[in-house]
Amino acid sequence: MPNKIILKKKISRFNKKIFIPGDKSISIRWVLISSIADGVSKAKNLLMSEDVLASLEAIRKLGVRVVVKKDICKIYGVGIKGYKYKKNLVINAKNSGTLGRLISGILIDTPFPIKIIGDESLSKRDFRRVSKPLSKFGVSFKLRNKCNLPLIMSGSQKLKPIKFFEKKGSAQCKSSVILGGLKADGKTIIKAKKSRNHTELLLKYLKLPIKIKEKKNFDLIEIKKVNKIKPIIYQVPSDISSGAFFIALTVLSKNSQIIIKNVNVNSTRIGIISILRKMGVKILLFNKKIYKGEPIADIFVRSPKKIKSINCPSKLNSGAIDEFLVIFLIAAKAEGISFFKNLDELNKKESPRLKWGSKILKLMGVKIITTKNSIKIFGNPQLEINKKIVIEKYLKDHRVFMTSVIAALSFGGEWHIHDKDAVQTSFPSFLKIIDILKNEK
Repeated sequence: MPNKIILKKKISRFNKKIFIPGDKSISIRWVLISSIADGVSKAKNLLMSEDVLASLEAIRKLGVRVVVKKDICKIYGVGIKGYKYKKNLVINAKNSGTLGRLISGILIDTPFPIKIIGDESLSKRDFRRVSKPLSKFGVSFKLRNKCNLPLIMSGSQKLKPIKFFEKKGSAQCKSSVILGGLKADGKTIIKAKKSRNHTELLLKYLKLPIKIKEKKNFDLIEIKKVNKIKPIIYQVPSDISSGAFFIALTVLSKNSQIIIKNVNVNSTRIGIISILRKMGVKILLFNKKIYKGEPIADIFVRSPKKIKSINCPSKLNSGAIDEFLVIFLIAAKAEGISFFKNLDELNKKESPRLKWGSKILKLMGVKIITTKNSIKIFGNPQLEINKKIVIEKYLKDHRVFMTSVIAALSFGGEWHIHDKDAVQTSFPSFLKIIDILKNEK
């Protein structure tokens, strides 16, 4: 059976209420922190994607019992010092930068060298971002080309607290140091550019010794060593990064509307909502509540009569970093010229996404001007595609695949999109939900 999808027809109008699987960022954090808690943690709606399954396999290798039955995952935590470190241990992070970077912070007290490996895409990403600050705790690292996976880390039993300035807005690097700070003597201090804050909120909910001072452009975070973490009973909210594809499909379709239920609408994650509202799209959040520190809501979106162009403020970038590919599609149908800048981080994801976003738009016949970190998109509200487009050799980046599907259903043409199993990384049920919307009568 060929591992590609062929789409030849635009989607018809739809009016649907959908449920999206659990948030990937929160799912991985729940797995890792539950593994070092004392006692049994339980989660419902845990995302069962390749990234999260890799996280469960990683903690199993460290001596943690995991039981998954129906829609409940149980993790039998071994305590902050309870990992069973063995010689020649290899942790495979597969495609997950979140797993590879965050678990590095937890493993800083390993008495034996541990090797962390990943797939082709992850092995091209920069792991100096975590090895550099974590080495200040007293950990030693060896990396391929002094930058990439595989890496070998050797921990320390005398971990000293550090001061770290995270300048790029990387939640993964910030979280890695926070988790390391749970094991280091004294007070670890982090000055971090604004980025998603799920780690901080979860530790705060658990009443661990973390202090956060929010400044205009940075957060100041203090974390102290802990001796015990209580188990976490958790209902994982839906993932806005996955919901973004259906938000975009609704915006790009005619006379359609959608409700996405029980979504995490953390202020560090809703850049796409802020950007689309500036582009004239009506998006409502209702049934709002706070769940264990995280804001949750249902999202309502209706197709706009017209889409306005945008000169996108850079301050919105970090909150939309995983959604820019579909935002570019929406800009392609806007009235006027849209400009997005300071997008360096986009090329440091599973694939060089700014390059891939540009390539998809060019294949669609959209006029663009790019630099190494910006893109200018000349919108065309009448854009229709009447040719064959092939998407392949994109490092199996799940977001490139899903963006291509949304483009095919929104603009027409004949799309041959390879490596459809890429969705297993973050959103295994993506195509099933697409089918539900396509079959709407």
